[in-house]
Amino acid sequence: MLTAAQAKSNIRRGPPSISFDIISTRVEQRPYGSSASVSLKQRLPPKSWDSHMHVVEPERFPVSPTAVYKPTPHTLPEALVFESELGVENLVVVQPSVYGTDNSCLLDALRRLGPSRGRGVVVVDPATVKPETLNEWHTLGVRGLRINLQSVGKVMDKFELEETLLQHAELARPRNWIIEIYLPLDMVPMIESILPRLGVRICIDHFGSPDLTSWADDGATFNPYNLQGFSSLISLLRAGRTYVKMSAPYRLSKDDQMRDLQAMAREFLSVAPNRVIYATDWPHTRFSSVDISPFTECCLELCATKPGLAERLFRRNTEEMLGVDSD
Repeated sequence: MLTAAQAKSNIRRGPPSISFDIISTRVEQRPYGSSASVSLKQRLPPKSWDSHMHVVEPERFPVSPTAVYKPTPHTLPEALVFESELGVENLVVVQPSVYGTDNSCLLDALRRLGPSRGRGVVVVDPATVKPETLNEWHTLGVRGLRINLQSVGKVMDKFELEETLLQHAELARPRNWIIEIYLPLDMVPMIESILPRLGVRICIDHFGSPDLTSWADDGATFNPYNLQGFSSLISLLRAGRTYVKMSAPYRLSKDDQMRDLQAMAREFLSVAPNRVIYATDWPHTRFSSVDISPFTECCLELCATKPGLAERLFRRNTEEMLGVDSD
């Protein structure tokens, strides 16, 4: 097992290759470093959650033969160093695509974290997983089932997506688990009609995974409602049974200032402040030298005009979504 010093060295190697400036029409714009007297770690709300991160240990837990990429090791000790430096205390470990339905690595991480600071979201085959297995995982802190289409490039028609959601809902409903969905934004309208029949809450990964390549920075203000599926996502948030994660910005935006994602975030926080979730997506699989601190700063800025909103985004919403007892 790596020492804390070794883990820290691995995590902080090299200069960051991805960063952006905070642009907001509602707060005073200032350069990074202007809050140097109060570190980012000190400004995050106490007991904050990283609601989407991964642990990958290929030597201890071999990846699936059908994995679409070959991951490098990212251990729990490394994760804890990263989160501590950022100022995050609690973790939601999410099953990555490279492990398929073998959740052994995730469950091992949950056992070591303990239920006081860890929760998990697993991937299963609804046709084969046993109820007693799910009940055992619940005691370890599992609180959700993940449907991951985006990572593997899988496309479903409306009928297939509905059947998949209904099958997962049968497992999630009696345990009050969520269904977490990673799919392209233009598929979100398919969920609107089926959600009332599921009887569970859902969470949409990574801003809804919009295709932002068509926006040209020609001086025009970015309007997220021009994105196919965005209005449906807003409707789902308004209805009260859907959460969305503000996470993985580097997978989505090509704008150095990420004005497109900020416009989306403002809408999320405006219409559903109790159902927006912050996450780092550590260890940023298939990306290198990502510095998540500027994005975290941006999230704090977006919450600056409303008292209590930062605590909602970084802590309370995740706790309510995953049934965490909090003070």
